Amino acid sequence: MEQTHALGRRKAAVARVYIVAGKGNITINDRPLDNYFKEESLRYVVNQPLALTQTEGQFDITITIDGGGIKGQAEAIRLGIARALCEVDKDAYRSALKAAGFLTRDAREVERKKPGQPGARRRFQFSKR
Repeated sequence: MEQTHALGRRKAAVARVYIVAGKGNITINDRPLDNYFKEESLRYVVNQPLALTQTEGQFDITITIDGGGIKGQAEAIRLGIARALCEVDKDAYRSALKAAGFLTRDAREVERKKPGQPGARRRFQFSKR
């Protein structure tokens, strides 16, 4: 099996995922998964597509990620891994990943701050007198 790549995005985070047959090693920016994401919940988010398709330990995954915070990065990686698995075998994995919602790009972004206001929606306190 040759190397397959996919792109995952969430908020300001962009993840480039490269997947190849292997022993299940996940490397993010030249660091192991356990070293990059200290929280167990973020490691769980990254492994969700692999657990759903029962492909843990079958692929070596190399990821380069930049931008955003750690939560956005983890969700961008999840989308990238799900897309890469679809490239590997569309018939076997796509329906399960689609039903779980892992192939949908979460389009929610931070709304910009407006001029003359303290925030995006917040207004300064109104004073009648």
